[in-house]
Amino acid sequence: QVQLAESGGGLGQPGGSLRLSCAASGMLFSANVMGWYRQAPGKQRELVATITTGGSTNYADSVKGRFTISRDNAKNTVYLQASNLKPEDTAVYYCYARYVQFVSRDYWGQGTQVTVSS
Repeated sequence: QVQLAESGGGLGQPGGSLRLSCAASGMLFSANVMGWYRQAPGKQRELVATITTGGSTNYADSVKGRFTISRDNAKNTVYLQASNLKPEDTAVYYCYARYVQFVSRDYWGQGTQVTVSS
């Protein structure tokens, strides 16, 4: 059973930084795509950033230049370094993983709250 364990959420200061981690377990091969989505109250869930096995990244325009996604395939872990935080970054952040072998299967973490406030 695939599980995604998130950590690193909490309270951040405007202009400060937080580092989110997500470790995947239950599969013997690396996820083809891992990433982060977020959802603020009253808003639709949106993509934040993704990274492929080969290291190709994709970022939402709202976080480009501020957030950095990376992964450690040996640890089956994806990271999100969120810097220069803004109050509008406040949301529940969800870890995401897609495994492709004959068919694609998607998995989600339980979500971790990120609050940016002074």
